[in-house]
Amino acid sequence: MLRLLLPLLLLAGCSSANRVLAPLGEDEPLPTVTPEAVGLDAWYLENAARQLAEREDDHEVHSMLVVRGGRLAFERYYNGHGRDNPHDLRSATKSITSLLTGIAFERGALADTDTPLMYILGDNYPEVKNKGDLTLRHLLTMSSGLDCDDGDRRTRGQEDRMYRSTDWVDYFLSLDRTFAPGDSTRYCTGGVIALGEAIAQSTSQDIATFADETLFRPLGIRNYEWARFDGGRKVDTGGHLLLTPQGMAKIGLLVLNQGRWDGQQVVSADWIEESTQPHTTMRGEPYGYLWWLGPLRYGEKTVDVISARGNGGQAILIVPEYDLVAVFTGGFYNSDRVGAIYEIFYSAVLPSVKELHPYLPPRPQ
Repeated sequence: MLRLLLPLLLLAGCSSANRVLAPLGEDEPLPTVTPEAVGLDAWYLENAARQLAEREDDHEVHSMLVVRGGRLAFERYYNGHGRDNPHDLRSATKSITSLLTGIAFERGALADTDTPLMYILGDNYPEVKNKGDLTLRHLLTMSSGLDCDDGDRRTRGQEDRMYRSTDWVDYFLSLDRTFAPGDSTRYCTGGVIALGEAIAQSTSQDIATFADETLFRPLGIRNYEWARFDGGRKVDTGGHLLLTPQGMAKIGLLVLNQGRWDGQQVVSADWIEESTQPHTTMRGEPYGYLWWLGPLRYGEKTVDVISARGNGGQAILIVPEYDLVAVFTGGFYNSDRVGAIYEIFYSAVLPSVKELHPYLPPRPQ
C-alpha cells in the first residue's frame, strides 16, 4: 500500500493554464497544531511533502492541507501558491451549492426536494412548464433526464456548449428530454446552475449575497469570489468559485461537524445527513446531493470518504470516522494525471492516522 509517490508525480508535467491569483480579502485563519498533537504520524505527511518540494517543476499540486480535531495540522503550498491565494474550485463548487440548498430549506424559502422546478422558475422561464415532473431532487442528484452529459460533447447540454450561450439557465431548461427524470444519472453542470437560480428566486436574493450572509461570513471566509454569466446578472453555482484552501477546509469542517460552526448551526444537521447519504450512482461511485461518497479499502478495513471534487485536482476530503479533513488544489486540468492528488491522500494522508495503522503494513524507517 505504501507506494512511492514520486514516479506518479513525475508524469504530471506543467500547465501554462495555471496562474496564481491575488487575494480578494482576508479570511480568519484556522487554529494550528502539530500533527502528533492530534494523533497523526507526521512521517507520512512530511515524506509526501518532501517529494513534492523536491520535484516542484514536475507536478501541478498547488496545496495540501490536513485538519484534525478542528485544527490545521499540516499545510504546504507549491508552484507559487500560498495561503492567501484563492483558487478556482471548478466543480467542487457544486457541493457548496448543496449546502446553500440546505440553508434555503431550513429558512423556509424552499419547501422540499420534491418541489417541481416549474413552481419556482416558471414565471421567468416558461420552458420549464413543459417539464412539470422535474424537481429539485433531480437537480441535486443530476438525474434530470435532459440531454446533458458533460462527459459527452454530443449532448446539447454539455457544459462547454452551454457556456457559449448567454443565459445558461434558459439553455439548460430548453434541452430535450432523453430519459424520464430520475431514471438516469449523468454529470450535468447545467442542472446545478439551474438549482442555484432556484435558490436565488426563492430567497429573492442574489446567490452571492445569500451565500455571504448565511455561509461564508459565519465561517470567517472573506477571500472569495463567484463567477457570473448572463452579463453578470446571474451566479455560476456549478463551478469556478474562487476560495482559498483554508476556506475549503472550513467547508469540510462544517460538514464534518454536522453543520455547526463555533456554536452556531449554520446548516441543519438533518440536511448534512441527508445530502451525504447515497441517493444514486455517478460514474460507478455512490453519490449524494452533489457530494461524492466513494469508500476506500485498506485490506479488510473500509474508510468512508465524503468529497467535493473539481477539475484539476480541487478536493475537499472528509473522513468522519477519523475526525479528518484534507484539502488539495492543483492544476491537472482535463488530465488523468489528477490521480496524483488522490494517490497522496490514499498513500500519505490517511495512513498518517494512527488508528488506521493496524490495517497497514509497517512504514519504512
